[in-house]
Amino acid sequence: MKIKTLGLIFILAFLLNLVWENLHSYLYIHYKGAKITEIILIRAAVFDAFVISVLAIGVILTPRIRGKLLFAIVLSVLFAISLERFALGTDRWAYTSAMPIIPFINTGLTPTVQLALTFLITYSVIKKTARTYRLSDDDL
Repeated sequence: MKIKTLGLIFILAFLLNLVWENLHSYLYIHYKGAKITEIILIRAAVFDAFVISVLAIGVILTPRIRGKLLFAIVLSVLFAISLERFALGTDRWAYTSAMPIIPFINTGLTPTVQLALTFLITYSVIKKTARTYRLSDDDL
């Protein structure tokens, strides 16, 4: 994988997650007891982009999981559930009554699916770009 491709993955993942963070921030009451600011949303989007970049590297470069999107999607959902449960349990953030809650796991729907969906979109765009420009897997 080329550094340029990794940079594109990170930038696309960051932009997608920044939009997502802004759209669903209204479903949260607070962050660490304070108002949710744009800086907090940017930091969250950077973190999400980092996680997605690591997943993409794994799915593109690791022979055993190469191209196995289901593995990355399941892993991202499990990571999101763990993060949400930790954050809710330590009062890092709290949901408004408008947040749809997933039964049994008791996490919000939007944060639980966020990494999986933004990863899938990012990965799909990068793969489509590679096909459009006839890049080999080595170019990725």
